Amino acid sequence: MTVDRAYLAGGRIGEARAALAALNARIMALFEAAGAMRVEPTALHAADALLDVYGEDLRGRAFTVEEPDGRELFLRPDFTVPVLQLHLAARAAPARYAYLGPVWRRQAAGSARPTEYLQAGIEVYGEDPAEADADVFALTLRALTEGGVPAPEIVTGDLGLIIALLDAVPMAQARRAALRRHFWRPRRFHALLERYAAAPLAPTPVRAALLAASAEPARVAAMAEAAGALVGARGVEEIAARAAALAADAAEPPLAREHAALLDAALAVEAPAADAHAALADMAAAGGCAIGPALDRFARRLDALTARGVDAARLPFRAATARNLEYYDGFVFEMTAPDRPDLPPLAGGGRYDGIATALGAAAPEPAVGAIVRPEALMAATC
Repeated sequence: MTVDRAYLAGGRIGEARAALAALNARIMALFEAAGAMRVEPTALHAADALLDVYGEDLRGRAFTVEEPDGRELFLRPDFTVPVLQLHLAARAAPARYAYLGPVWRRQAAGSARPTEYLQAGIEVYGEDPAEADADVFALTLRALTEGGVPAPEIVTGDLGLIIALLDAVPMAQARRAALRRHFWRPRRFHALLERYAAAPLAPTPVRAALLAASAEPARVAAMAEAAGALVGARGVEEIAARAAALAADAAEPPLAREHAALLDAALAVEAPAADAHAALADMAAAGGCAIGPALDRFARRLDALTARGVDAARLPFRAATARNLEYYDGFVFEMTAPDRPDLPPLAGGGRYDGIATALGAAAPEPAVGAIVRPEALMAATC
């Protein structure tokens, strides 16, 4: 048993524990004073209901356990999705929630990153997006000030703008969805763009046979049975679905080079927020892409941030910022401790309107939130 906790020596006992508890209390008081109701989601969740919402990276890092009846459960890797589940179950009107507790994430062998750490956070549902984005951002800054870091290094992004560009560029929906999944993996995103823009290569004999058989499940089944052990753990239905997807993709014309270049250039934008807005507007206009509503949302958010005392025009903006979580679909931000590369981001958050439908809601739910890592915040001032 260790007395240490994430990033914080001795944080489980004595004065260090008391100091951390006091910081947690100040952060939670700040969120509750802003109208948030304290909630306590369970630590264990049904894997089949939630893991797909998190995306590939976090799915692979979740701690899972199996019930005697075979059901798979996992320890929450964050609070955002469990809190949204509570909100949807309560059928609440516009609402704000605050929470504090541990999350668990598997780390690579030899990694010094903790597998358990605290998150204190706030989630805001059903409110005007620009105003809610600005509120959550300003509250997060105040929480870091409570912890002794009043001037963190900040980076912001807006996945809504990139999504709008993707939607405006002519391409198959399957390709669009694949690109969306890889916003936060710039190399993979670029590789996909290159593949979609290139002339299709001649398929291998095996792939050619699959493509030819894709519309006939019986032929696919016969091929799978003939392949035997080469199929591995995949069933015939999975192979047939893959064959159909390959056939559909092979029938697609190449993505126009100018559109691929536009998307690459948009993701490379890194500038003060006002300059980034202007640059992205110019790129979209030059490429014939109508993204006016997304640009308007960006501008309204800057105005709302300015009204809360933030120098919004000069906020660092990096279009590729995505926070490594696939459920974000709008404004995102991270705040780090200056001159402390040994620490993770002290806080971060963003907008995730789309995942309510993945959890069974009939329509997207305006949603934005942020978390603070109290242990890392306290360590930043030691």
